[in-house]
This record gives sequence, structure tokens and C-alpha cells, in this order.
Amino acid sequence: MERITRRELLKRGSIAGAGVAIGSSLGKKGFAEEKGEKISLPKIVERSRESNLERMEKDLQRALQKPQHERHWVYVIDVKKCVGCAACIAACQTENRTPPGVVYRPVIHEELGKYPNVTRRHIPRLCNQCDNPPCTPVCPVDATYKRADGIVVMDYDRCIGCRYCATACPYNSRLFDFGEFYARGKGFFPIMPYENVPTYEYKVSWKRHKGRSPVGNVRKCHFCLHRIERGLLPQCLVTCLGAVNYFGDSNDRKSLVSELISKSNVMRLKEELGTKPQVYYLL
Repeated sequence: MERITRRELLKRGSIAGAGVAIGSSLGKKGFAEEKGEKISLPKIVERSRESNLERMEKDLQRALQKPQHERHWVYVIDVKKCVGCAACIAACQTENRTPPGVVYRPVIHEELGKYPNVTRRHIPRLCNQCDNPPCTPVCPVDATYKRADGIVVMDYDRCIGCRYCATACPYNSRLFDFGEFYARGKGFFPIMPYENVPTYEYKVSWKRHKGRSPVGNVRKCHFCLHRIERGLLPQCLVTCLGAVNYFGDSNDRKSLVSELISKSNVMRLKEELGTKPQVYYLL
């Protein structure tokens, strides 16, 4: 009688079991095909409602059908969702080709609690597009003003670089373009080719050269005005990984932002100054 070791027994058993399994599966497949039966696949359940991004796109399209003075742009940020990834900062810098020292949308990091019960809060900060902006009346050449739709803009061709507006802004949202470049003196080229790509702020092609706008001007966030008027949402909003941001027309009672700013957990920065900021934070 042949003696079989335990290892040999397990080996033979596994091979036999695999053969039975394969045969069984092939048999089932062949049976279905022979009878002409259709193999049923799981149904894809379609979404019952549109996403917030899709809704904001529709809100934007609807707002653009109205005259400029009948719409009022506001920005809403859900602080609870923000993880401080800085994707919005990178997106803004790429979209607006901002130089060193000019960051339209910094993110403030705040530590809350006491060790070991500590957490962090991240607060994106951009121009508040104030309804009562303290920066506009101090400009001696009227280079900055508030549009009918609420966005405070810069006229680079008029700006003389005095920086009175930057001093008047209580949110530090205005920054000066000193004409610096990220890669100057750090490579084979005086200025890297990607730094010569023009920006299209205010729907104008601006190529940065010494002595020409926007070099020597004050610069600021403008809610990506050049995108908005083409029916596109701000770049920082569409890049955000956590769906932290909301944008739209507060004059439209059906818009998503109108719903959000009516909630009880809304705050604005330095409201006590009477600037009437149009960036809202959900706490």
C-alpha cells in the first residue's frame, strides 16, 4: 500500500478542488449560453438630484441673463469642510499668473484647544468685495471702484502704485506687484518661459514687463471676473477637493448662495467696521 504524506495529500486535494470549481463555473456559463439567456448586469442608479456644482453653474447662467446692476455676486466658504490643502491657492496663482508676494487667496491656519485635545481650523481669505469698501474713496486717481454687480476692481492703466488702497483695506487683501519672478537668477534663463505667459485679468491680456502694468500696480482678488462673464465659476471653487466654496447671485432667491447665507451659522469678517463684506463663512 502506497504511503502518502500529509503534504502530498493536501497538494492532491487542492488540485482536485480547483478542477471541480473550474468545471462547475464553466458548466454554468455554458448552460446559460446554450439556452440563449441574457446575463443580467447590475443597474446603474442615476442621481436623483444635481450636485451643488451643477446647481451653481445653472445659477450663474441664469444671473448672466440679467443686467449687471440686477445681480450681486457673493462667495460662501464652509470652514468645517476645509482641510487646508492649499489647492485653491495653487489654482488661483496658476489662473492669474501672480508673482512672488502676491497671493489673492491665502489660507489662515488656526489651532484650537489645549493639548491633547487640539484641532486645527483653516480659513481661506480673499477680497471681501465689500458693499462699503474703504479702499475705493482713498484712491487719488479713481483706479479702483465697485462695479454695479458688487465686485471691486482695479484699473491697471490708471493705477499709479501709491498703495493708499492697500493701507485702507482692513483685510490685507491688496498686494503690490514689485515686478519679481520666481525663477529669476535660479536657472539657465533670466526668466523662465512659463513666467512670460500673460494673465487675462479683467478680460485683457497682461504680459508682465518692467515698467508696464500690472508691474508697479496694486493687485487683488476679483472673483475671477474674466471667467464669470464667460459663464465659468471661479477657478479656486472648481479646484477645491472638499467642495468648500460656493458662489452665485444673492439677488436670485432661488440660488444656492441665497439659501446658505440665510442660515444661522453664518459670519463675516470684521462686520463691526461697517464694510459690509460679501464673503460669508459657514461655521
